[in-house]
Amino acid sequence: MNTFSATFYKISILLLLIFFTINLSAQNKRNPGQNMRMGNSIEGTVIDANAKVPLEYSNIVLFNQEDSSQVDGTVTDESGKFKFTRVRKGSYYLQISFIGYTSKIVDDIEIVRKTKLDVGEILLEAESFSTNDVIVTGERAPITYKLDKKIINVDEMITTASGSAVDILENVPSITVDVEGNVSLRGSSNFTVLIDGRQSILEGSEALEQIPASSIDNLEIITNPSAKYNPEGTAGIINVIIKKNSLNGMSGVASLNVGLNDKYGGELLLGYRGTGYTASFGFDYNNRNFEMETETENWTSIDGINYFNNSDGLFIRERTPYGIKGMFAFDLSNNDLITLNAKYGYRDGGRNSELNHDQWNSAETDVLSYTSTNDRSRGGDYYSLGIAFDHKFNGQGHEIKSDLSYRKRNTEKLTLFNQLDENTEIIDGQRSSESEPSTSIDFKIDYVLPFNEDSKFEAGYRADFNSSESVIDYFLYDATNSNYEYADLYSTETIYDNNIHALYSMYSNKISDLEFQVGLRTEYTDRQIKLTNTSESFTIDRFDYFPSAHISYNLGSGNQFMTSYTRRIDRPRGWQLEPFIVWIDPYNVRQGNPGLEPEYIDSYEMGFQKLFKKSIFSAELYYRVNNNKSEYIQRAYEENVTLRTVENVGKDFSFGTELMFNFDPLPFWNVNLMGNLYNYKLEGDLDGRIFDKESFNWNTRFNNKFKITPTTQFQLNGFYNSPTVTAQGERKGYFMANVALKQELFNKKLAVTLQVRDLLGTAQREYISESFDFYRHSQYTPESPMVMLNLRFNINNYKIKDRSEGERGSNGDEDEF
Repeated sequence: MNTFSATFYKISILLLLIFFTINLSAQNKRNPGQNMRMGNSIEGTVIDANAKVPLEYSNIVLFNQEDSSQVDGTVTDESGKFKFTRVRKGSYYLQISFIGYTSKIVDDIEIVRKTKLDVGEILLEAESFSTNDVIVTGERAPITYKLDKKIINVDEMITTASGSAVDILENVPSITVDVEGNVSLRGSSNFTVLIDGRQSILEGSEALEQIPASSIDNLEIITNPSAKYNPEGTAGIINVIIKKNSLNGMSGVASLNVGLNDKYGGELLLGYRGTGYTASFGFDYNNRNFEMETETENWTSIDGINYFNNSDGLFIRERTPYGIKGMFAFDLSNNDLITLNAKYGYRDGGRNSELNHDQWNSAETDVLSYTSTNDRSRGGDYYSLGIAFDHKFNGQGHEIKSDLSYRKRNTEKLTLFNQLDENTEIIDGQRSSESEPSTSIDFKIDYVLPFNEDSKFEAGYRADFNSSESVIDYFLYDATNSNYEYADLYSTETIYDNNIHALYSMYSNKISDLEFQVGLRTEYTDRQIKLTNTSESFTIDRFDYFPSAHISYNLGSGNQFMTSYTRRIDRPRGWQLEPFIVWIDPYNVRQGNPGLEPEYIDSYEMGFQKLFKKSIFSAELYYRVNNNKSEYIQRAYEENVTLRTVENVGKDFSFGTELMFNFDPLPFWNVNLMGNLYNYKLEGDLDGRIFDKESFNWNTRFNNKFKITPTTQFQLNGFYNSPTVTAQGERKGYFMANVALKQELFNKKLAVTLQVRDLLGTAQREYISESFDFYRHSQYTPESPMVMLNLRFNINNYKIKDRSEGERGSNGDEDEF
């Protein structure tokens, strides 16, 4: 038995033992006998009393009427529905709660033999009090699990209050972030970013870097999306849910943050809800500079001679984004809603370094020492305009939704590299500029037809029309006239046209405790790449098919079992397809591969979730096969110059488990322990050499939150990412610890948060890449600790309300679960 098979076997046995142990424990607590009625059930729907929309994630707790002991608990789905099954004969009451709303009690519930009780719609009122009132608040676990996604509750992660979406994701077990801020989901950077379910103007990590943490309500990690979603991005989807106004009248939030080493920013979010309409406006600006020390060892082998270049110095990464956004939605009728939205933003990023070099080769003993400066900038503006129309038919859940958006993005890249002698005179250099304007028009329409309260049919169509251009101008330093001269050989122009048409259909049903969903998506791709310098063109004209299946089974007593399968794709884009040489700096060039094939991934998942009153345990088992695996490959190009390209190298396999346990060791102490353990195997053919690489990877997150007083919180978290392999090397493991202190003032209108990231200075990143003709070892030591102070002020229209109007819990006090 090989290592991969042995690991697969061990993790399977471990997860099955956990599953059966917990399930048997729950079964043993039951009182077997005639009081257990498999057919007994209690169900209902939770609705916002003002907006008349379902409240997803509402907490529903079932209590015994006689002794007020908790019997079971659940949360509502996206349609606001909940259901308890396997309920024993007896008398009960329900407690329904949602953060920001007044809790309700539904009592006098009698269950006899074969009872199927529907308590109907439960209307929750938005909770608001005057400053003289006592407000009792509740908290959610930092991460919760649903059938097809994980939900990261951003407000519970105060160590990232002044950061971006990337900083939040560092605390998620399936996510890793490298020294450049690039995000990987289960080891892959191929994922799709959505904002409120809509395609982001920017892509991947760049989009996540632009979104302030203070504007995010929660993040959804969808590793096995259904056929309804765009299948682009082999690793899955990261959906960013932006905070919205839920109160009538004016409300909002303003935040300011400042930190050491030229870090500062702010944000304003305002919303107004009137009769039949809603409007919102937002503005944000952030300046972030991150310094780090870097050391690099390089050698290349050309014609039997080894050329060495070692360097060390200071590396600075800069980010300065800002954005303005607005939304206006109004009711055309009771069943028709139209929404208009617009956004404008600008991003400005830089990578600047000043390094000391030692250069020599194996044929000579002399060492050349010099200094280099490298200034890179990447920025540009972007904007989007959108209109959406929703129509509800007479039947509940019977609806049609359409969405049309236009997006425009301008990207400018500038690079200036100079080699300086001991007198700081330029002895060599190069300058390049790259312009990348792009536009896209997206249209989608989704239709939902419910057959009954448990089954429905969904279908939809989506069209994406994308066009972009890349113009590269390259200049070489001429020492004779101390000027940069245009180099026609390395200056290029490329035009991209990429159109995709998609159709999908899904069917879902619920039979007793079994819930399932199956779907199929078909996509047609029409892509053309034109090289204006050579009149060459590369086209794709084909259909792809993406099935999906999700199954959930309620085992009772807080136990739930889930399994799913999806197929996804990652299409090559941008420079990955350009066949010409582009100089990045004097030591690195890149070249695309027009013959690069898309990656196709088959993803299988199986999960189990158990509720222990306020504690949650969940375990996920996953297996992924990535066909046509593409990797960035490096080769020796010239003396001390490395060529970077991308190739389909074979297949990779990931098999592992994600575990999460949320509990309260003490009334004032909440612990969230998460872990991701997986075996990674990469096999294929590179430069005529068959390779087979394997590593056991793991990362863990340990979050602690202490409620010192009703208005004071302290949070301590840490995470570790283990080493992992690539086709040509490995990334070393690293650990980081963060702390934060949050104080709420003026009846919780003002929150002051002091956060310290990388408290112990252990977040050093180390990478190794090597082959028969080159070797590179890079090490980055970021500045530490990173200290930030965040001020957040809530702007709300608190309406006077007598507390006696609210529903009371079983202990006689108002409660928000």
